[in-house]
Amino acid sequence: MFNIGCHLSSSKGFLAMGETALEIGANTFQFFTRNPRGSKAKDIDPEDANALVSYMEANDFGKILAHAPYTLNPAGADPKVRDFAEMVMKDDLLRMEHVPGNYYNFHPGSHVGQGLEEGVQLISGLLNRLLTKDQTTIVLLETMAGKGTEVGRTFEELQMILDRIELKEKVGVCLDTCHVYDAGYDIVNDLEGVLGEFDRIIGLEKLKAIHINDSKNPFSSHKDRHEKIGEGSIGLAAFSRIINHPKLRDLPFYLETPNELDGYAKEIEILKAART
Repeated sequence: MFNIGCHLSSSKGFLAMGETALEIGANTFQFFTRNPRGSKAKDIDPEDANALVSYMEANDFGKILAHAPYTLNPAGADPKVRDFAEMVMKDDLLRMEHVPGNYYNFHPGSHVGQGLEEGVQLISGLLNRLLTKDQTTIVLLETMAGKGTEVGRTFEELQMILDRIELKEKVGVCLDTCHVYDAGYDIVNDLEGVLGEFDRIIGLEKLKAIHINDSKNPFSSHKDRHEKIGEGSIGLAAFSRIINHPKLRDLPFYLETPNELDGYAKEIEILKAART
């Protein structure tokens, strides 16, 4: 089954997101756990969460993906910044157990001049404090474009974090097509080579989800500006190869393109048409 969805607003609750997804032709979705620029989160309504779980089962949904706020920096130099990240992520993982068995994605963070090794130690240390054997949520590290002092711009940097995680079965990777292209991985002309490199360094079994976004910028620009599918430097032909690749086609795909709902519906239709 082709699991394709987009980013939806969580303001109206869990079930409303599921219904909206189905209305625009999706069978999964991504959402922010709270204000993406802040820390406040709505109280969970257990009945609403249970209703979504039943709705997903009835409509053959793929796994949904919760996204941590952009403001989190587990690798920050300021202890208050790191404490904030830990507080939010701890709460988010508890909240995700109301919709068990899904994914939670976050940007690894920026070492802000402390150095890569220190950033890696801080990120992995946080995860080792938060992950539990009983949790059903898999936490995903997102591939990054390489702006400034971002950690996670290469597969090697992500593996440095994964190597240090104690409960390795609770973590994975979300590959963002815009980010990896901007980071210098040529998924347009050498998708096979990029996947081979990922498999050699991390292991494709750790790849759990894909953010499917075109890029406003040229290859290896390290900019991270998403574009609508087929309207950027990656292009529709490359996305057709990505969604149909035998090593990727069974993963869930989530759009994060600059769109409203009607635009997402159009992109979902385009990608479904490209699926073979």
